[in-house]
Order: sequence, then structure tokens, then C-alpha cells
Amino acid sequence: MRLYIALLIAFLTVLVLSPYGIKVLHKLKFGQQERDDAVKEHMKKQGTPTMGGIMILAGIILGSVVGFMSTDIMTGGLQVLFLTVSFGIIGFMDDFLKIKMKNTKGLLPWQKLALQLIVTIVFAVWRAKSYLPGTEPMSIIIPFTGKWIGIPSWLFYPFVILVVLGTDNGVNFTDGLDGLCSSVTIPVAAFFAFVSLVLGEEAVTAVCVAVIGALCGFLFFNSHPAKVFMGDTGSLALGGFVAASAVVTGSEIFIPIVGFIYLIEVLSVIIQVGYFKATHGKRVFRMAPIHHHYELGGNSETQIVTAFTILTGLLAILGVLGLLV
Repeated sequence: MRLYIALLIAFLTVLVLSPYGIKVLHKLKFGQQERDDAVKEHMKKQGTPTMGGIMILAGIILGSVVGFMSTDIMTGGLQVLFLTVSFGIIGFMDDFLKIKMKNTKGLLPWQKLALQLIVTIVFAVWRAKSYLPGTEPMSIIIPFTGKWIGIPSWLFYPFVILVVLGTDNGVNFTDGLDGLCSSVTIPVAAFFAFVSLVLGEEAVTAVCVAVIGALCGFLFFNSHPAKVFMGDTGSLALGGFVAASAVVTGSEIFIPIVGFIYLIEVLSVIIQVGYFKATHGKRVFRMAPIHHHYELGGNSETQIVTAFTILTGLLAILGVLGLLV
């Protein structure tokens, strides 16, 4: 019942705050700055309020606090919440600079990476200290085998850094169509809610259901045609949430399965950039990330979002089967 209430609180928080938040963002002129090479149809989105991730974070925090009540062990949930909020703050800084400077650059790549790296290291150190002295700092589940394997101490930190930064960038690239990142992340959060509940990490489950509630509330305003965008404030926070949930539950290898959309989004960018440079101007995709490729192929935003969400939902079910086998 506590988890249902946590979900409801997160949902209502975003649902109630968003109309007022949108008005404030309008008043402050915190509008979307589209790239010059953006899809033509997206140019009409110029000026739509962004930084809606602030409302998402408010819902996640309040919902999680309610979910933590009467929970004996909160360490895992606090760690997930820490990475989620910390990455959200980095995203907020990036969004704010983009709007203030009236361009699409925001934080320089090295500045964003440095901040993400610092936060990730703090998270990894905290996570490592959560284990009993003398034990390996991490064990991970191997899908469809029912087996766990230990990760040696020397590999723990680079592995966590790779998982967190890779996942966060994948989620960030997914935020490019109305409602896409929110819709795809809901079944991913549901998967981690199930995993954490099975493993007895109720505090992590509380954060997961709070994320589901917050995103459901946000979709009332973010689905096509969007009245507000989450910005990096939201997408980086969600990336931190997905990565932290996987690390805390030992289900990192499930990310390419349930987070397949995140994976192909980031891979499409890497392939496009690499091929473009290697061939001096040729392209593999019409445009990257890959959701723009399908958009330029004649598919509507709603069609792409629906297809990507259904696929993620099916993969989340596959992930559950991979856990239970």
C-alpha cells in the first residue's frame, strides 16, 4: 500500500505542479532552443518551455520520501535517489546555460563529463562501502541463467563508471521527440521495480514507483503536441536513475535488454559521426539519433513513440523472464 501511495503522490505532484511550472517557465522565457540543422517540423517547437524535469524531480523526491516510510533499509534507495537528483542538477545547469546564452551548447562537453564523473565516483564509493568488509564489492546477475558472478574490487569502479555514463548518455539522446523519453522509461522503471522487490530492496522499489508516477503525470503535458519539455534536467536525471537502479540491484547486464532503445539511440550517433568522418561527409542514417531517421522517413512522432514504447514494454517482460529463469 505504501508503494501505491508513493506512486500516487509522485503522479499528483507533477500533475498539480506542471500547469504552474509551465507558466513560470513561460514568464522566465525558459524556452526550447532548436538546433539550426533540426528537423523542419521541430522548428515550430522553438520557445516551448523546457526544464520540465524540475517537476519530474519534485514528484520523484516526494514520492520516494513517502515510499521510504517504515522501510528498515534505505541505503539502496538513497543511493539511487542521490544519483538521480545529482544528475538532474547537472542537467539543470546545462539547460540554464543554454537558455541564458541563447544557444544550444550549454555546458561544454568536458565540463558536463567532469561533473558526471565526480558524481559517479561519489556514488561508486558510497555503494562499495555498503558491502560487508572483506567481501567483493559487487555481484551481478547473468540473465537467463539464475547465476550471480562476483566483480573484483579493482574492476568495480571502472565498471560502474562505464555503466553510469554510458546509460546516462543513452537516455539523454532518447529525449528528442514529444513524450519519447518519458514513455520509454516507464516500462524500464517498472522492470527495476520488479527486480528490486524480488531482491528485497524496497527502498529502491519506492524510487522506481515514484519515477513511474512522476512520468505518468508529466506525460499529460509532454505527449504530442508537448506543452513542456523535460530538458537535460529530466533526461540526465532519468539516466542516473536507470543506471543507479541497475548497479544497486546487480542487474547491469539487463540494461541492453530493457534499455535497448537507449542503446540504439547512442549507437546510432556513434555510427553516424564515425562514418561521416571516415567517409568525409557520407551518412548511414538520414539523421541521428535514430528516432530522427524514422521521422525523416515519414513516420509521425506519435507513431515512433508508440512503437519504441511497445518494444520497450516487450523487452521489459523479456527481462523479467531472464531474471526468473
